[in-house]
Amino acid sequence: MIIGPTAVGKTALSIYLAKRFGGEIISGDSMQVYKGMDIGTAKVTFEEMEGVPHHLIDLKEPDETFSAAEFQQLVREKITEITNKGALPIIVGGTGLYVQSVIYDYQFSESGGNPELREKLEKQAAHEGKEALYEQLKRIDPEAAAAIHPNNVRRVIRALEIFYTTGKKMSQQQSSQPNELLYDTALIGLTMDREMLYSRINERVDQMVAAGLLEEVKTLWDKGIRSGQAVQAIGYKELFSYLRGEETLEAAVEQLKQNSRNYAKRQLTWFRNKMDVNWFDLSDEEKRPEKIKEISGFIAGKLHLK
Repeated sequence: MIIGPTAVGKTALSIYLAKRFGGEIISGDSMQVYKGMDIGTAKVTFEEMEGVPHHLIDLKEPDETFSAAEFQQLVREKITEITNKGALPIIVGGTGLYVQSVIYDYQFSESGGNPELREKLEKQAAHEGKEALYEQLKRIDPEAAAAIHPNNVRRVIRALEIFYTTGKKMSQQQSSQPNELLYDTALIGLTMDREMLYSRINERVDQMVAAGLLEEVKTLWDKGIRSGQAVQAIGYKELFSYLRGEETLEAAVEQLKQNSRNYAKRQLTWFRNKMDVNWFDLSDEEKRPEKIKEISGFIAGKLHLK
C-alpha cells in the first residue's frame, strides 16, 4: 500500500513498483470511482499506466453515492482476485478511512442509523448553513470534527447522527476498532518538505486548470449535477461556486489551492495517527532514484526476494 498526501508522487512510484514486482494497482482514492471526473481527481491516464492493470476507477456515475463500506468490500475482492492470479496487489491512494478499513479488521456499524434525525439535520444545514452543523459537531466531538472537512456535510451529519442516536462519539467508535493487519502488508508512506509539497500542489492545480478542469466541471453542471457526494470533492465544489456566480474564477482557483493544501495536511495527520507506516521522504529531487531503490528493496525484503 502506497499512501501519502496529494501531489507527493504516489502514481509514478506505483507504476514503477508494479512493473518491478508484477503488480496490479487498486485506486485507494474515494473520488476516482466516478466517471467523467478525471482531471480534478488526478486520475491516472492510459499513457501513464504503461500497461499496468488498474482497478476501482470509473465505476460510478457522478450522481451515485459511494461509501467506505462499499470500498472495503470491493477492494478486498480485488485483492483476492489479483493474488489468485499470482500478481501483487498495490493499493495507491490518500483517502484515510477508506484505505485503513481495507487492511485492518475494520467493522462498519449501521447502528446509529436514524433517517428521521438525518432528514432533520439536512433541513437544518439547508436553513442555517453547513457551518452551523460543523460548529455543533466541534462542540460534541472535536476529534471527529478535526478529521472531517466542514464542507463534507454528509460526514458531519453522520457523526451527529451517531452521537444523538447512540450517545457515543464517532471518534470513540473509530478508536475502538482493532489495529491488527488482515494482510501481510508493506505500508509505504511518501512525504516531503511541507513548503515543497505546497508548491507542488499549487503547480498541480494550475496544470489541472490548463488541462481543462473548468470544462470538466461545467460538463457535470450542464448535466444537472449540482449537489451530491461527487461534486463535494476538492476541485469541483470550488468551481461550482464560480459557476453559481458566488466567486470569480481567480478566487475559486485560489480556494482550490488552499483546500488542497489543507487536505494534504489532514491526510498526513490521519496516516501518522492511525496507521503504522514506513515513511520515505522524497524532498531531495536528486536523491529520488536512490529513495525509489530503497523502497523497492524494502518491498523485496517483504516478499522474501533477493
